[in-house]
Amino acid sequence: MILQPEFFRAYIEQFNADDEEHYANAFPNADAWDFLRDNIPLFTCPDPVLERTYYFRWWTYRKHLKQTPDGWVVTEFLPDVPWAGVHNTICCPAGHHFYEGRWLRDGRYLAETARFWFRSGNPRLYSFWAADAVLTWARVSGDMALAVELLPDLVANWEAWGRTHRPESDGLFVQSADRDGMEMSLSGDGFRPTINSYQYGDAKAIAEIARYAGDTAAAERFEAEARTLKALVRERLWDPDARFFKTRPEGPGSSLASVRELAGYVPWTFNLPDADCDDAWRQLTDPEGFAAPFGPAFAEQRCPQFQLNYSGHECQWNGPSWPFATSQTLTALANLLNSHGQDVIGKADYFDILRRYAASHTRTREDGTVVPWIDENLHPHTGDWISRTRLKTCVNGTWSPEKGGVERGKDYNHSTFCDLVISGLVGLRPGADDTLVVNPLLPENTWDWFCLDRVNYRGQDVTVLWDRDGSRFGRGKGFRMFVNGRLGARADSLVRMEHPL
Repeated sequence: MILQPEFFRAYIEQFNADDEEHYANAFPNADAWDFLRDNIPLFTCPDPVLERTYYFRWWTYRKHLKQTPDGWVVTEFLPDVPWAGVHNTICCPAGHHFYEGRWLRDGRYLAETARFWFRSGNPRLYSFWAADAVLTWARVSGDMALAVELLPDLVANWEAWGRTHRPESDGLFVQSADRDGMEMSLSGDGFRPTINSYQYGDAKAIAEIARYAGDTAAAERFEAEARTLKALVRERLWDPDARFFKTRPEGPGSSLASVRELAGYVPWTFNLPDADCDDAWRQLTDPEGFAAPFGPAFAEQRCPQFQLNYSGHECQWNGPSWPFATSQTLTALANLLNSHGQDVIGKADYFDILRRYAASHTRTREDGTVVPWIDENLHPHTGDWISRTRLKTCVNGTWSPEKGGVERGKDYNHSTFCDLVISGLVGLRPGADDTLVVNPLLPENTWDWFCLDRVNYRGQDVTVLWDRDGSRFGRGKGFRMFVNGRLGARADSLVRMEHPL
């Protein structure tokens, strides 16, 4: 171990001191430090906002670990909300819960959550990339036995989606914007890039799990399903003029929606597109597209219907920035930057958007105090948490019990952040084999040092550090990867490295 946990304890103590703990699950604030000390990878860097946000998001994540008669689960909201399922669970952000939580040292939280979704929960109440999430967790934990155990459930879940959401047996999947968790999306209902990318990702994951289990027939079947979906998404959801993936409404002869939305980047979250679709990424950095000071807007800002409303429904996906979509977009961008060379978008753009995302994690209280904060959606130009502002005043200036009560969106668990640092910025890329791959997205000449320490990867303790002149950590200069305290790989610059475990 290179980093000492006690160095980061002050963050947790300050978060506790700033907090109004309205709701608590298994690990209240009083137990936060003990839990985090024992479970999370340690990270340090020269950027105080990014480093603080990293620990803040782990601090909020542990609030959502809930022990139930059906085992551990991960929640989205801390207060009970009437649209949730058993134990206040909602599957809409569950894929994010797995991507983020896969880095916890104790694997039982997500192992039991995975069983819960297929034995006691409702994994189809909203769109959910379930098989991909389970495989993603298994690649980090090394517990492929659980993925194999759940293989029949994952197949049954995929087939059930087909019976209810696939009008043609060999066609695209249809979904409402609301059941995508994207209410009032300007593109509306229909054959959306989201659900079809999720089903593509799940088909690929099921095929990989089936091959591991020795079920060649199932592997070949789902590889064929993935090929079919890939071709259909490109054929029917790609707009060659707008150079973007879009929603197509149901109905014969229907035309693609006129608006670009961040949902059009979801295909890259599952490595679906080929290189000839890379032009879509120009919109992410275009101020008339999605680019904004406090995070990418969900809808392109040149669209006449783009709105930032403080009236009507409190959850609108017609303009605001949503951390849910920002997380998907940055995951997708990391996949693109790890796949092939292109000149449309680069590491500097990933870093800039991640920093803006980190900086958005604040709220200014009435007395002027600025505290760390994560909530539902925010104004991309001012940073105000729109849903919170709406909910606080929705019934004569009081919180509405029908909408979830006091501070419904506080510590909202609907996105990732730590995973974007670990697998994106630092570049620890979980794969199907036992080769440890690190490919950092930090641009050259940005930081002189960083360290990600105590990562539990397939039962091994992994450290990744960059120390330009060797003076920060005393482990030599340059880029280093350590496994169980032993040097595994090194380079003079921030380049892709591999090491067999």
